[in-house]
Order: sequence, then structure tokens, then C-alpha cells
Amino acid sequence: MYDRILVPTDGSAGTRDVLEHAETLATAHDSEIHALYVVDTGRFSTLPHEPTWESVTQSLHREGEQALDMVRRLVADDVPLTRATSEGSPSREIVDYAGQHDCDLIVMGTHGRGGIDRLLLGSVAERVVRSAHVPVVTVPVETTSEDVPEGEQPAGVPQ
Repeated sequence: MYDRILVPTDGSAGTRDVLEHAETLATAHDSEIHALYVVDTGRFSTLPHEPTWESVTQSLHREGEQALDMVRRLVADDVPLTRATSEGSPSREIVDYAGQHDCDLIVMGTHGRGGIDRLLLGSVAERVVRSAHVPVVTVPVETTSEDVPEGEQPAGVPQ
């Protein structure tokens, strides 16, 4: 039923819960997992484009590689894994990646914000659910770092 499962990751502590769910599905369906880290360039669009912009972008890409390394450590060796990084709006990049790589399912975490927080901050998961052309499974995740062993969190994620 599912050949390719897309798992967007931001390297946060909830990654373990999301990957556990995705790995269970991948094992049951003999699927491969595609892990995607999106460098959210939109958050930095108001910064002046100077030589420092390149260092910011490089730093964000390094964080992405660390997040994808964490995914590799958490996914069983017998589950095929493809890693990718893209730049842009996270929700748009996730939906585009799913379409371009024929993913059958998206499994992603959601922090479960509601009310005014969701209104003010928006929700990547909600935008993906509304615009994806494949099923989306959302996994509630905690925002603490207690679930990820020390040393497995990428830079920029509080420990």
C-alpha cells in the first residue's frame, strides 16, 4: 500500500516518536522512508542579504545534516532510507517533495498547538494536511528534549 513514506524532520526531540510510527508502517508495508529537512528561508527573508547571509544558510544546512544524521541513527538498518534537504517554505517543500518523489504517505509530528498560538504561529502540519495529495499521519510530539539521548540532538535544539 505504501512504497515511500515521507518523514519531514526538524531535528527536535519529537523526532523519535514520529520515526517510530513511520518505521512501523515501513516495516509492515516493506516501504522506504524519505527523511526531509527543510531550511526555512522564509524566516530569514527580512534579514539584509549580505555576506553573513551565506554563513547563516550554511549553519542552517549543517543543522539539517545533523537532524538527518539523527534520523539515520534512529531508523533500523534494514529499513531503506533516503535523506534530503531543501530550502523554502516548510509546508510547500514537504508537499512538493512528496509529489516529486511519488511518496504515498507523509508521517509528521505536530505540537498540538491550538487557539491563539496556532492562529499567530500557523501550523506546518495543518498546511500540509490541507494541501497534500496523499494521506498525512500526524503524530503528537512533546517539545521537551528528554526523549532524545544526549549528543543526538542537532545544534540549535535546546538540551
